[in-house]
Amino acid sequence: MKKIMLALVGWLLLTSSVWAMPTVADYTATMEAHNGFFNFYHDRQQGKVFLQVPRQSDAFIFQTSLPWGLGSNDIGLDRGQLGATRLAHFYLEGDKALLVHENSYYRANSDNAAERASINEAFADSVIAGFTIVAADANHVLLDYTPFLLSDTHGVVQRLQQTKQGRYQLAADRSVIYPARSKAFPDNTELEAKITFTGQAEGNYVRQVAPDADHLTLHLHHSFIRLPDDNYTPRAFHPQSGYWAEEHLDYAAPLGAPMQVRYIPRHRLKQGETITYYLDPGVPEPVRSALLDGARWWQEAFAAAGHPNGFEVRELPADADPMDIRYNVIQWVHRATRGWSYGASVIDPRSGEILKGHVTLGSLRVRQDMLIAQSLLAPYASTDKATQQQLLDAIEAMALARIRQLSAHEIGHTLGIAHNFAASSHDRASVMDYPHPLISLATDSDGLSLAGAYTEGVGLWDKQVVRYGYGEEPLAQILRENRELGLQFISDADARPAGGAHPDAHLWDNGSDPVTELERILAVRQGALQNFGLANLAPGHAVSELRALLVPVYLLHRYQVEAAVKMLAGVHYQYAVNGDSKPQQRVVNASQQRRALKLLSQTLTAAQLTLPRSVEALLLPHAYGHRASRENFQGFTSLTADPDTMAASAARFTLDLLLQPQRLERLAQQQRQENAVPTLAEVFQSVTTHAIQPAYAAEASSLQQRLAFEALTAVVKLYQSAQSGVVKAAAYASLQEQQQTWQQQAKSAHQQFIVAALKNVLEQQGEWPLQPAPALPPGSPI
Repeated sequence: MKKIMLALVGWLLLTSSVWAMPTVADYTATMEAHNGFFNFYHDRQQGKVFLQVPRQSDAFIFQTSLPWGLGSNDIGLDRGQLGATRLAHFYLEGDKALLVHENSYYRANSDNAAERASINEAFADSVIAGFTIVAADANHVLLDYTPFLLSDTHGVVQRLQQTKQGRYQLAADRSVIYPARSKAFPDNTELEAKITFTGQAEGNYVRQVAPDADHLTLHLHHSFIRLPDDNYTPRAFHPQSGYWAEEHLDYAAPLGAPMQVRYIPRHRLKQGETITYYLDPGVPEPVRSALLDGARWWQEAFAAAGHPNGFEVRELPADADPMDIRYNVIQWVHRATRGWSYGASVIDPRSGEILKGHVTLGSLRVRQDMLIAQSLLAPYASTDKATQQQLLDAIEAMALARIRQLSAHEIGHTLGIAHNFAASSHDRASVMDYPHPLISLATDSDGLSLAGAYTEGVGLWDKQVVRYGYGEEPLAQILRENRELGLQFISDADARPAGGAHPDAHLWDNGSDPVTELERILAVRQGALQNFGLANLAPGHAVSELRALLVPVYLLHRYQVEAAVKMLAGVHYQYAVNGDSKPQQRVVNASQQRRALKLLSQTLTAAQLTLPRSVEALLLPHAYGHRASRENFQGFTSLTADPDTMAASAARFTLDLLLQPQRLERLAQQQRQENAVPTLAEVFQSVTTHAIQPAYAAEASSLQQRLAFEALTAVVKLYQSAQSGVVKAAAYASLQEQQQTWQQQAKSAHQQFIVAALKNVLEQQGEWPLQPAPALPPGSPI
């Protein structure tokens, strides 16, 4: 009884203290009021923000973001970056309020309240912030929101630590709210702060972008978003739909029915309505017009889906905030180095409805395309100004064509559409693939042509996808049409891995036959290298800049190598659902595999990798005032260019793909289905013939020696790291054969060195004395 009385007294004291608080109106009388979804008050004198919260708080979307970034692609804290999207509510008790992130993944889609409650009680929510109530009235309470607004809600400290840039902490004395971007609207409230992180800089990336790398000031943004009404109907996900999936588990599903519920993410679009995107007004011409043109490509797809006015793009109004939930935006983002662009969305986790599309386009991408085109076209070969200008116009035209495609691609993501990396094999059927510029030998000269380097408009696949997501036609009809048209859909999980198997799933490739295209692009590469020289460089520029211009030409074949290697041990398949069509899986036929192996092995030869003497002579050390960057080849010759290491790095790239353990294991198993496919021994023999055998001679050139060292290093690495006994045994057999061959002719230094190194590995289980050649300069994104 005594305990009950004490508890009652405590409750009365707490209740009386709450009711003794000033009213919201009295507390905020001298503050600047902002009325909207959640009212907030700005205390200019104290530099604080107070948030008014209903006593009966319904769920809402709580979205964090980073409106002002750090400017480093490597660190990945970009301007306009969206953070976590949370289904949240406020929980009030006594003089405290909790911001609760609801666990929306585990649900019971049931009319039974008790059943729903049982799931809610079974899985934890997450309280992400706690607040002190400073004022109250009958229907609302007032929270001091300032401490949470000035906290690291975007995980900046963690990101800086993950990227090894240093240990930072938030400096509260150097952080303030940012009233200019703090606003309230009927369906959303936006709050922003200018926040400083201090520490001791340890990484080069942060030093590259900050005026004082020990003190980093960014902007963090909080959005409170009213949940949409219940008039939206989710659309089911299908593996061949071309969309991403929003998933949750339904514990109320009938027995025997799957618990996984998957919806596609998409905007709400009714007949007569329009999805509007807004372009960053900071984009300069002619890029601005190119981005608008590319965005408008989607109008054709929506018209084909029964929405003739379903999509439009405008410039963002001058008084609009790009972080405002009401605007689908296309932002032009600057970084110190070229980097990825991406399309993100604010999505209602309950239904998959996209509430805001948010595109981030890296501004240096267009300059990278111009560099690629300049390295190919040699625009300064002629002294005729008209001819020269024509080539310069062609360079800009190619870069702008890429920007149009990039704009359409990233908007596609914010419409809910996934990558389709098989589209390039069907005449470039989708903007949702990663396109490599289509470069061809000019028919009227010995030069190159970039005519049609990139396609114009959305592809056939894109129209089919929009018809499913935003039209009203049955999915079965669209899938049937896709099969009749020969359209395939293969996305990231199958295309990106080094050991990927699908022969049509590639990034940055062209053509329906990856081996034929590799053969063609190798011919284009040889022509470009023969023509490469001072004509590629603008007058007045340091000749050493040719070292950066050479990289995309010398490595012109790199992506097509990635595509062609998937023919070896390749497997044709599709994302099948029982009942749609008969699932099929078949091995790439033996003749295609052998053709791929032969051509890939040729990319390991000195004949393919030797620089023309005329080019080598122009690769001067970096001029005073210039310096090497990540975009240059690394080498072992100090300040001078190192053609042998360039070749070794290119060979390493092919070898890592060709001798990928999962690919070789798959190849060994395919011999049960197709006896004529290459054996593992044949793969190793092909590497030997093309990369190692030329160095058998005592008088082998330094390049032939380097390529042999690189190939042997790759085989030893495979032998020492392979988990499969089948693969390890084949690598061991190849090394034993090499040891016997080299022992027969161990006269020169490189021959004796290889004999000793192989003996150490095979007989004494020691370490191989060589490291692989330096990795290639960055490739993606282009």
